[in-house]
Amino acid sequence: MRIKKNVYDVVQARLERLFTDFDNVYVSFSGGKDSGVLLNLCIDYIRKHKPNRKLGVFHMDYEVQYNETIRYLDRTLAANPDLLEVYRVCIPFKVSTCTSMYQRYWRPWDDSLRHLWVRELPTGCYCKEDFDFYTEEMWDYDFQVKFAEWYHKKKNAQRTCCLIGIRTQESYHRWQAIHRDKNYHSYKHLKWTHKVAQNIFNAYPIYDWLTTDIWTANGKFKWDYNHLYDLYYQAGVPLERQRVASPFISQALSSLKLYRAIDPDMWGKMISRVNGVNFTGLYGGTTAMGWQSVTLPEGMTWASYFKFLLCTLPDEARENYLRKLSVSMEFWSKKGGCLAEETIAKLRRMGIPISVGESTNYKTNKKPVRMEYQDDIRVSEFKELPTFKRICICILKNDHSCKYMGFALNKAERERRANVMLKYKSLMESYGRI
Repeated sequence: MRIKKNVYDVVQARLERLFTDFDNVYVSFSGGKDSGVLLNLCIDYIRKHKPNRKLGVFHMDYEVQYNETIRYLDRTLAANPDLLEVYRVCIPFKVSTCTSMYQRYWRPWDDSLRHLWVRELPTGCYCKEDFDFYTEEMWDYDFQVKFAEWYHKKKNAQRTCCLIGIRTQESYHRWQAIHRDKNYHSYKHLKWTHKVAQNIFNAYPIYDWLTTDIWTANGKFKWDYNHLYDLYYQAGVPLERQRVASPFISQALSSLKLYRAIDPDMWGKMISRVNGVNFTGLYGGTTAMGWQSVTLPEGMTWASYFKFLLCTLPDEARENYLRKLSVSMEFWSKKGGCLAEETIAKLRRMGIPISVGESTNYKTNKKPVRMEYQDDIRVSEFKELPTFKRICICILKNDHSCKYMGFALNKAERERRANVMLKYKSLMESYGRI
């Protein structure tokens, strides 16, 4: 009779595979519950099975964070000094912010704003001078990739693996990251891995764990954890919404106000650190910032409301949205977006003029549909269609990149990605293939 393994047994087998096949392994540690459990799993595994191995710990310190999280980070990164090689980086890279119509990004640990820092640099941290690849144009997500390359070279490794504590239960986006068809980019067809560069991979060993598994493990093995989650519980935050994240990204705006109740000292400092934090603390998660049921002011259409909102913006932000709208309008009128047959039928029943093509270069069964921008289209597929209401919501959300409208990388971002890929190609040629 075959005995069914639990998630703990399964992750032990995954760690065995990783620590056998990779001579260089590090954990990306955010201070949240998932990365904390993953780090503890690795420490226990090494203590038991690989006593001579070292484990890298990579933490991107964003300066602004709950004090309880900072205390947890300090405890964890100082523990197990014989085993852990800690890389706590305090870098002024660009970080997206959705709190302000004036700022598309902010910089933690910005030297020019040192008088506004919410705290001093932690002892033993790595700064921009420690990384020869750092530039002022670098975003935080770019730094993660470049760090992997830097760490791989520093350790003179044959294969490097970064372990990341994400779980598919958390979001559909994370589910896609694991389950999309990407075997070509995985390590030996393991779906819970992803190739970053030649001989460098990301791995997600606890991708199939549930939130209850995380807390069961903490309780059963008596692991230390971030006691911010206790405060979340006391504040009435549902279990599935208890997350540790950069406080200024779009996903965190509705809970930004919790800083006022949970950590008033930090709140008092952070409202002066990034533009729009106080306003977002008051109105994040409301219709004022594009959440819930956004309604029109009396006597306006969404097109006229869009023009009104543009008048309230600074020049740079206004030009950014106009440029995004122009690109989107041209795309829908000349090339067309891919829609399902059911959506096409709904548009026809509503009398909206459309032109449907038979095929597209995209790998999809959907058909390309050319159409002009509408004021609003009240169908369940609203987020797939070109309307002025959608771009109004982007403005209200301070969504400068217009992710809500489905925008992909712009030209500058594509060029940056192409340069990175070119660099990786040269690395592949110099290192050889697996």
